[in-house]
Amino acid sequence: MTAQERLPGSQQRDTSHQVVLLAGPGDTTDIVANWLDEHMTHVTLVTEEPQSRVRLARRRIKRIGWVTTLGQVIFVAIAMPVLRIRGQRRRNQIVSEWNLNVTARPPDFRVDSVNSPEAIELVARLEPSVVVVNGTRIISSRVLDSITCPIINTHAGITPRYRGVHGGYWALAEGHPEEVGTTVHLVDSGIDTGRVLARARFDTSPADTIVTYPYLHLAAGLPLLIDSVRGVLDGQQLTPIDDNSPSADSRLFTHPTLWGYLRLRATKGVR
Repeated sequence: MTAQERLPGSQQRDTSHQVVLLAGPGDTTDIVANWLDEHMTHVTLVTEEPQSRVRLARRRIKRIGWVTTLGQVIFVAIAMPVLRIRGQRRRNQIVSEWNLNVTARPPDFRVDSVNSPEAIELVARLEPSVVVVNGTRIISSRVLDSITCPIINTHAGITPRYRGVHGGYWALAEGHPEEVGTTVHLVDSGIDTGRVLARARFDTSPADTIVTYPYLHLAAGLPLLIDSVRGVLDGQQLTPIDDNSPSADSRLFTHPTLWGYLRLRATKGVR
């Protein structure tokens, strides 16, 4: 389905498009979309196609070398599916406890990439009051410059210290459980470097692993996201709590390698 085609039944929905969710596919997007739908007016969901894993691997090889990239690929392809199966019960517990709705949410529009001319044209045509981002590829400056309203992201980690992916996991791996949490921030041209609107820290349990932390991050961050979105729609000026300026301990984290994950699990009990 292209950006020019609406899904059946969409004519009965709110057509003001005040809130646009730009997202990648997956159950975290379903959770965010359903949460926004349930706590305010209808959100217009625009999803992009998944990135090519081959292209991602090639870029990572250039940046971090083939050994580390290979370890990450093995971890994602082999270890993560096993961890998801073993963590299903805990995942379901979090979903139930925090009333996270994982029902598949059909997108209103699909685009090949959030960075495509098609996506730029679509968002301009929708004229949103606020854009929420979840799980997309890095958004280009060209796209960001074309959007005239606030762009808000819910990041799984405490920024600027833990940027990138698996922020809660890496905080535990570095021995900083007090820095396990979620950041709601404005999106800029950097990677998780935008000005911070709110933060929420949370505790983990011995039953949690790298595959269940994302749900805890969402549970902690979604109420903060709603507050920020409502503030925009009510005409309030968003007031960052700090400017997210780079600091000596600000780092960009990626997936662990298989051997790195196993080492930390064996030596520190970080799962």
